[in-house]
Amino acid sequence: MAAEPDEFAELVLDLVERIPAGRVLAYGDVAELLECGGPRQVGRVMAHWGGAVPWWRVLRADGSPPAGHERRALERYRAEGTPLRPGGARVDMRRARWSGE
Repeated sequence: MAAEPDEFAELVLDLVERIPAGRVLAYGDVAELLECGGPRQVGRVMAHWGGAVPWWRVLRADGSPPAGHERRALERYRAEGTPLRPGGARVDMRRARWSGE
């Protein structure tokens, strides 16, 4: 992976920075809004450069937090008032998904 983000990575990171507190997007949602790439490409960008943006706001389509960062992500969701599913281990995607507007 390059030391600096490429154009696609910059697009992903710019979009992630715009996701409001309490809202989320799935990896595939990011790709769809950008009209390029796919969930895996977005995941790769987030794995390499996502630490500089609100990474917890990009997650799996089932509402599961990013792997290996579940505890920290759930702390952020609670602090931001992100809607969670019963049990509190996953985000309620229907209520929390950001439209991109």
